[in-house]
Amino acid sequence: MHAMFALRRSVAVASRAAVRSYATAPAASQNVTAPLSLHGIDGRYATALYTAAAKNGSLDAVESELNRVKDLFNKNEDMKTTLESPLVDKQTKKDALKSLLSGKYSDVTKNLFDAMAENGRLDHTTKVLTAFEELMAAHRKEVPVTVISTKALDAKTTKQLQSILEKSKLVAKGSKLILNNKVDPNILGGLVVDFGDKTIDLSVQSKINKLNRLLTEAI
Repeated sequence: MHAMFALRRSVAVASRAAVRSYATAPAASQNVTAPLSLHGIDGRYATALYTAAAKNGSLDAVESELNRVKDLFNKNEDMKTTLESPLVDKQTKKDALKSLLSGKYSDVTKNLFDAMAENGRLDHTTKVLTAFEELMAAHRKEVPVTVISTKALDAKTTKQLQSILEKSKLVAKGSKLILNNKVDPNILGGLVVDFGDKTIDLSVQSKINKLNRLLTEAI
């Protein structure tokens, strides 16, 4: 498969560049440093939550609780809208939050939502949940990889791709690749591999675009 051979060569070339590494959380007795630097309001709240949970050893428990909140949002769109709409007053949001957290939740999780409610930041709830997911993925050294192809990849090809990337220096040693295949006929052929802040474009469409640029410059 020409695309697979090209991918091996592109990975070897790209490996020479510096890449972002993912760190695991330190022991609770040490100073806690988040495995990723996230910015914005959602990033700050998610990082504060991660730090608090890591210090008392409840990262997995808090992650599970936030997944419950996410599931509740998926089942109850009105609840999500009430908490996140800028048109809903603070007291109504606090009442909705009380209902949301009526089940068994840790103090760490409750403190997060109480702080967001007090500071009028509940409209960022979904973004905070997503940001915390990113931190936990980095904590587990998970690296999401998106492979775009003209048709769904079979198991053998997927395994080959994963092996090539895991053996490269593009990801930190010990990282676990979470590979997701997307189908896009517009690339015409070949592959496009996205992971972290890097893209390896081996698509036919990319080659056509390059040829067009060369022909245009030559005229």
